[in-house]
Amino acid sequence: MSDTMEIDGQQQQQQGIDAAVPDGFNTDYLRIYYAKLFPYGDFFKWLSYGNDAKHPGCDQSYIGRRELSFTLENDIYLRFQSFDSAAELESSIKEKCPFKIDIGPVYSVDPAKRHAYAQSGNNVFVPVERELIFDIDISDYDDVRYCCSGADTCMDCWPLMTVVIKILDASLRGDFGFNHILWVYSGRRGVHCWVCDSRARKLTNEQRSAIADYFRVYKGGENSLKKVSLTGPVLHPFLARSYTDVLKSFFEDKLLHSQQLLASEERCQKILELIPDENVASEIHDRWQGNRRSSISKEDVNASRWEQLKTTLQSGKHKTQGLRRCVEEIVFSYTYPRLDMEVSKHMNHLLKAPFCIHPKTGRVCVPIDPNNCEDFDPSAVPTLSQLLGELNAAGMQMDSESDWERTSLEKSIRFFRTSFLQPMLKACKEELESAYSAKLQQSKNTLNW
Repeated sequence: MSDTMEIDGQQQQQQGIDAAVPDGFNTDYLRIYYAKLFPYGDFFKWLSYGNDAKHPGCDQSYIGRRELSFTLENDIYLRFQSFDSAAELESSIKEKCPFKIDIGPVYSVDPAKRHAYAQSGNNVFVPVERELIFDIDISDYDDVRYCCSGADTCMDCWPLMTVVIKILDASLRGDFGFNHILWVYSGRRGVHCWVCDSRARKLTNEQRSAIADYFRVYKGGENSLKKVSLTGPVLHPFLARSYTDVLKSFFEDKLLHSQQLLASEERCQKILELIPDENVASEIHDRWQGNRRSSISKEDVNASRWEQLKTTLQSGKHKTQGLRRCVEEIVFSYTYPRLDMEVSKHMNHLLKAPFCIHPKTGRVCVPIDPNNCEDFDPSAVPTLSQLLGELNAAGMQMDSESDWERTSLEKSIRFFRTSFLQPMLKACKEELESAYSAKLQQSKNTLNW
C-alpha cells in the first residue's frame, strides 16, 4: 500500500482535512487503519504491566497468558489468541483484520495451549488476573430518555454517561484507593471502565461482586415500578455525596429540561408512580392540573412542577418514613449509573479493546478524560473514513514519528500514553522492584539462618 493510499483507484491529491474518503466501514478501510494507525506498542505495553522489561523480577510468561479474542468478518469468532511480543500481535492483527478485538483475563497457562494442559488431567487452566471492569450502555436508560432509544444517542441523553463517569471515577479513587483507571467510549452507545491497579487485577470473583454490589442502587426490572429504594435513617456517605455533588444538579438543571420529564400527562404519571402514598401522589397531580391554565410558559413547566412536587413531599405533614426519601429516589431512578453487574463480577468476561473501530458507526473506541468528561461528544469522535481522509490529505509528509500524528487520532493516543499508560507503568516498575528486593532479602535471611 503506497503512502498516498489509492482508494477505489482514485489517488487523492486534495490537501487539507478529509481528502474525500466515502463514509463507511469495510475490510479495505480497516486494513489501512491496522497498517498505519493502530497503536500496537502502547497497547502491548499496557497489557504487559511492566513484565516486558529486562528486569530480573519480570514475569516473562505474563503477556503470553493473556487471552485476546478476534471477531472476524461474517462473525467468525476466534477465542484464546495469545501473543508473546508486540511484533507477533501486530502481524496477527494485520493478517486477520479483526472487526472487533476483545480482551479477556490472564490465565494460569497460555490459553492457546489449554487443551494440552487439560489432557494432563489437572484443571490448571483458570483465570488468575483481570482488570476490574465496568460496562454501561445507554440503551439501559430507555425508560428515562425520550430523545433517543436503543443504540442511538444525542447530546441531550449522552450526559447520562457523563454522570456514570463522574460518580464511579470519584468513588473508585476516593473510596477504594485505585489510581490507574481508563475510561473508554464503546464506539456506539456506552462507556467501558478498566481499573488497572495491580490490587484491582488480583481481586477474586467474590471481591469483584462486593465492589459491584457497593455501586448497586438501581434494581431495575420490567415489572417493578419502584426500581430504587433508599432505606435507613440516613443515606450511605457515598450515595449522599453522589446526590449532592452530581445527581441533584444534573437532574434539576439538565435532565428535567432536555428530556421534558414533566411536560406531558404520561410522563408526569410515570414520576407520580414512584410516590408510594396514593393520596400524596393525587394531591401533587391536582396541583399540576391546577396550574395548567396559569401563566407558566412551556419551558418552565418541568421546573415548576418539580418544585411543587418537592414542596409537597418535603412539607411537615408528609414526613413519614416512606416519603422522606421520595425526592432522592426519583432523582436516583432517573440518573444513577445502571451497570451490567455480571461483567464486573466475573474474571472471565471479555471486553472490547480500546482503539477498535465500531462496525456500525465507524467510530474509534477512544479514551475519555474523566476530568473533562462533560466535554466529550460521541458525534465528534474520529471515524474510520475521516482518519483515512486525513492520511490522504497529509500525503507524503514524512516528518512525523508515526502516521497517527497526522490525524485527529493523535489527541486520543497522546492522552492514553501520558495520562494513563506512563503513570501506570511507573507504578508497575516500582512494585516490581520492591517485590524483587523483598524476595532477595528473604532468601538472604534464609541463607543467614
